[in-house]
Formats: sequence, structure tokens, C-alpha cells
Amino acid sequence: MRYVMIGFAGLIVIAAVYLLAWPVRIEPVVVTVGPNPGFNGPFARNDALRQVRWLGDAIGPGPEDVSIKDGYAYTGLEDGRIVRVRIDGQTSTGPAPISPVVPGGTPIAAPIGVEVVATSAGGRPLGLQHDPYGNIVVADARKGLLAFDKTGREFPIASRYQNQPLRFVDDLDIGKTGTIFFSDASQRFGFEDYMLDFFEGQTTGRLFSFEPATGQLQERLTGLAFANGVALGPDEDYVLVNETAAHRISRLWLKGAKAGQSDRFIENLPGYPDNLSFNGRDLFWVALAGPRIKGLEETMGSPFLRKVIYRLQMLGLMPQTAPELYGCIIAVNLQGQVVATLQDPGGVKIHTITSVNEKDGLLYLGSLQTDRIATIPVPAYLLAPR
Repeated sequence: MRYVMIGFAGLIVIAAVYLLAWPVRIEPVVVTVGPNPGFNGPFARNDALRQVRWLGDAIGPGPEDVSIKDGYAYTGLEDGRIVRVRIDGQTSTGPAPISPVVPGGTPIAAPIGVEVVATSAGGRPLGLQHDPYGNIVVADARKGLLAFDKTGREFPIASRYQNQPLRFVDDLDIGKTGTIFFSDASQRFGFEDYMLDFFEGQTTGRLFSFEPATGQLQERLTGLAFANGVALGPDEDYVLVNETAAHRISRLWLKGAKAGQSDRFIENLPGYPDNLSFNGRDLFWVALAGPRIKGLEETMGSPFLRKVIYRLQMLGLMPQTAPELYGCIIAVNLQGQVVATLQDPGGVKIHTITSVNEKDGLLYLGSLQTDRIATIPVPAYLLAPR
């Protein structure tokens, strides 16, 4: 019995050492969390997104962002393919789909009506836009900023800055003259471990610009809490960038008396803003990937507690932190005021929305958790002149 007790005591000591002092990958910091408005007031719950329609049949896993051009919707998928489908829902009459190959030599079959226009082998294309020269510019979470020409050939643009890798290129927007603004979400963790960035709380996200005419890569904003969606404002006077982990959108002024200065465009959102886009007139559309996680926010004042929780998660004794399933997009006017929300509580029809783009009276929605693009008409009152 004595040896049993000694062994039991030893196990307790080992467990205590592990939970309290074992080295971990994360280096948590104290984070001050802003108030959560919840789904009240301008964010009042509704089920408008349960009316979404799907653009054609399944196209592949995780269409994260959508770009509309010449009657087609383009998107990047989990397996590295960049595909397009006709927005009228008809089967394409264009060239035969490319037959790409994934690492390992396995051919990828494209569903009928889906054209594979390029493949980022080994990459994960997220945000994408067409530039003025006919190329598709892609924020690839694994490979950096890329461009693909009309034949599908890949051209690296930026994968390093000051001799350090861009760890998590996430979203982009392109100016009229071709200048690319893009986000690097974290200098700590890559795409596969993105939740660790939220759990850690360090603000290492950045906003960059790339000038094709000169090849200049410039760091424009630093200290961002998981830099994500990027959108240029009216007349390109400023650029917005989502700080997903801080539930806010920051603004960098590009012109005028405030050029070079930054401020907060909107704060204290009820969820995690992913991508955002400008409709070219008077609204920014913001995709909320999910509601804020109360349990996570309650630990943000204690780095020590988060280390303990992380160790428990590594042992499988505590579930990984994740937001509840919920679909939500919001419309924000040029004054940073929320003027509309479209939601799907519980994610009955769609959830984990990562992008929303407006084109000709329709909204196109991307999501990491679907296999196709969703559409829904812009509410009529938002189309009326204001």
C-alpha cells in the first residue's frame, strides 16, 4: 500500500508539473476585451439568410472568397484549385476544364459546369481579385501573394518581407492602377493553427501594399489582431482591414490631410469579421465567421489560465475552442454605422460565412464550411438612393 500511495503521489506531482509548468507552443498575453453587443439593436436576430440559393451544384470544399467577372463567379478551394461557375446557373460554354493534379499525382475531377482555371499546388487560396491586366491575384495562406494569368500559369508576387516569410496571407483588394493591398494575418501561426493566434492574443497581423509597376512591397500597418479582410474605400481615400480577433475594423488613410494615419472604423462587433468588400457606392459588406466565444473572452485577462487550458486540450481533456454555428453578414455605411444584418441563427442553411461581395443586386457568399457559393438578393431598401 505504501508503494501504491507513493506512486499515486508521484502521478499527482507529474500531472501538476504538466498542467502548471510544461512548455507550450503559445505565449499568451493579457488582452482587454471590448463589450459584446450581442445580437441586439442593429444586430437584432433574424433569419433572412435562410433564403439563400446555391449557385449551381457542388464545386468543391471551402469556397472562401468570390470574385465576379464577365458572367462568372471565381473562387478558391481547399485543395488549391481556383474554379469558376457561370452566375446564370447554366453549364459553361467556355474551354474544357483543366485537369489539374494534386501533390501525389491524383487527378481532380471537376463537376459538370465547373471550370478549373488554375491550381495553387500545395497552397490554400483564400481572398482573390481580378487585376486590371486580366490576372487573378490570390492571397494564398501557405504560399503568399500569387498571380495567375489567363492560361493558369502561376507567378509568385510576395512570400517574404525583410527576409522573413509571410506566414498567413489572407485577403486583398486591388486599386484602379493595380496596387495590391493585402493582409498577413499572423507572424506566429499559419492556416492550420489559426485558432492558436486567437488563444494567444498577440497582435502580429500586418497590412501590406505591393506596387506592380515598381515591385515595391511596403508594410503599411502593424500590430493588428489577426489581420483579415481588406477593402479600399470610395475614391481609394482609405483602406479598411478587419481585425478578426479584436472584433473590429481598422482604417488606414491613403489620401488627404490624414494620409498615413490610422483609426478605428467600427468596433465591438458581435462576431469575428472575416472578409469585407466595398459595393462601389455607399456600403461595406462584412462577413462574420461566427459569434464571439464567451468562454474564450473570459480567459483573456489570464495568460497563465490559457496555458493550463491549452495543456488540457492537448491531453484531450477539454474541447477545442470554436464559435457556435451561425450565419451573419452586416452592411456598414461610410460613417461606420451598421445599417443592416442578414442572419441564420444556428446555421440552418449557411454558417461560417467568410466573404460577401455585391454585384448587380445580388450578394455572393463564400464559406469554409460549404461546397458551393450562396447567393441572395440585396435587400431592396439598401439599393434605394440614400
